[in-house]
Amino acid sequence: MANFFRAGPRSRSLVASRLALAAVLAIVPTVQASSIGFEQALQLAEQRSAALAARQATADGAQQARTAAGQLPDPKLAVGVENFPVSGPDRFSWNRESMTMRRVGVMQDVPNAAKRAAQREAAGAKAERERSMLETERLAVRREAALAWLSLHFAEKKLAAFGALELQNRLLQDTLAARVTSGAASPSEALMARQDALDLADRRDELLAGVEQARALLKRWTGDQPDLSADGEAPDLQPDLSRLLGDLDRHVDLRAFSPMLAMAQADVDEARAMRQGDWGWEVAYANRARAFGDMVSFQLTFELPVSKATRQEPVIASRQKEVERLQAERDDALRRVRADVDAQVAELQRLERALQRQQGQTLPLAQERAQVTLASYQTGRADLGAVLAARKNAIEAQLRALDLQSQVFAQQARLSHLIAE
Repeated sequence: MANFFRAGPRSRSLVASRLALAAVLAIVPTVQASSIGFEQALQLAEQRSAALAARQATADGAQQARTAAGQLPDPKLAVGVENFPVSGPDRFSWNRESMTMRRVGVMQDVPNAAKRAAQREAAGAKAERERSMLETERLAVRREAALAWLSLHFAEKKLAAFGALELQNRLLQDTLAARVTSGAASPSEALMARQDALDLADRRDELLAGVEQARALLKRWTGDQPDLSADGEAPDLQPDLSRLLGDLDRHVDLRAFSPMLAMAQADVDEARAMRQGDWGWEVAYANRARAFGDMVSFQLTFELPVSKATRQEPVIASRQKEVERLQAERDDALRRVRADVDAQVAELQRLERALQRQQGQTLPLAQERAQVTLASYQTGRADLGAVLAARKNAIEAQLRALDLQSQVFAQQARLSHLIAE
């Protein structure tokens, strides 16, 4: 800080006291804030996500439905009266006609084994699809929570960095009054410094709005906590690009295609099984008058697919086309995903190069320029306008570095949540 002005013992004491006050003020919001770490934010987002809960319920329901798939249908109970006379000399009599009987029977339809196996395959594939959709939703929730946490984290870092630079500006302004009194600076320079302070206030408002917007977004995922703060350092999110590009089949946008294709193929198998027809059986007991003996009957029923060309074959062809549609959609989605991932990787590499230049070259140059300009101003070889412009440039260079760092981490977070385990 001593590079920005020259001061005697009294001035140095004043500066020290103000720096101490600034440090206290910087600590108070942190103590009052409800801090939340990166992984904690992601876990809270998973616990609170209504969309994830809905997907979980759907997946659980599909898993439960697998138990019933391929089972025999419920048997049927048949109760009735046979051969009850309604005309002739024995009409309306229960015991004169030997063929009159009270009948009770049990019937069971039996779909063929191939059809039931196809139903089990379809139910299993549907459960797998719902698990895939659940994993996709989970990754989406974690990704959005990660982006929200990173947004707040870097918004707070930019505000903190800006506050330190604002303090330098206030200390510089405090020396102007003495310089104007001594004739070392003109009154116009004092007005210029005040205008610069107003510009900095506008910039601070922008940064404060960014913090509040980022905090509101994070609260959506973690809950309504007062003065929420993204505490701790951002984690290492650098994705394994070779693994990412080599495992595109497990991309979140593609995982559901495999079970969906299995479901469609199971539908084809079920349609083909309909060529064989189903069968069933029935057992019945018939009670007659005491003068006549009771009876037991048994029968088998068989479906007869006598018109396969107009019934079963069109259904098979229709379901086979559904398989072809899903295969074509999967191929198209794979090409789209590959292009999208390549573009995201290229964007990440561009941001990393830009950040490296900003941190390694642009920011040090801007800070050095601000120091040199201030030294020239102190020796009378530069005016205050040049000092303020150089300092603003240094501020923006530091904020730009933080902004690039935020973009790099955000891009890494997106790429890290594309492949399902």
